[in-house]
Amino acid sequence: MSHAAPAAKRIAQSAVRRLSLYLRFLEDADDRGLATVSSQELARLGGTTSAQVRKDLSVFGSFGKRGLGYTVAELITALREILGLGREWRIVIVGAGKIGTALAQYAGFRQRGFTVIAVYDNDASKIGIQWAGLTVRDVSQLELDAARERPDIAVLAVPADRAQATADCIARAHIGGILNFAPVQLHVPAGVTLQSVNMATELEVLSYALANRDAEELRDQKSEASSQRSDRTVARGTKRSG
Repeated sequence: MSHAAPAAKRIAQSAVRRLSLYLRFLEDADDRGLATVSSQELARLGGTTSAQVRKDLSVFGSFGKRGLGYTVAELITALREILGLGREWRIVIVGAGKIGTALAQYAGFRQRGFTVIAVYDNDASKIGIQWAGLTVRDVSQLELDAARERPDIAVLAVPADRAQATADCIARAHIGGILNFAPVQLHVPAGVTLQSVNMATELEVLSYALANRDAEELRDQKSEASSQRSDRTVARGTKRSG
């Protein structure tokens, strides 16, 4: 039996990312009809260690049984609670451009409990048109609309030169979270949680991982070659002594 602690625990963002990955792997296992999964399996899929999996989960309670692994259905329920997915999150998208369009059409949002309720832009040619099933609104209405519709999260998909002013508008509208796609560092008041998605940074992280993987493979090859030379030397010495 698993016992999840309240999701108010303060943990590193990297740990939250791993919990999200574990949830996806568990949901896939559930779709395949698996009843249990081991920490080793979660570690392999998540690119980490079984000790790290157990550490990540132990922050929130006791899960699984030694020798039996984790019960898939129970751990899915617990992780969804921990990640705040047991409720609907109301989202507005600010910026009816290519990124905003792609996000609004992403079916995975609704599947995870995120509902896009409105789209905003400051381009007069876009305001009033139908866009991904919604009517594009004038961003000047955001504060008034937010007071009535109470969105939880604003997705910021505007050019860099407009991002800070738009973030200020979102903060004045008392929207508690911003997911920022603009390639610029933003400043928000203490009551607003900011998460930025920087494509260049993500690619640099990936390139670092690839470069170091190649280096590790080269070290492994050199180590194996050295070991083989050592074995041959020992074998020759054994023949001479015989």
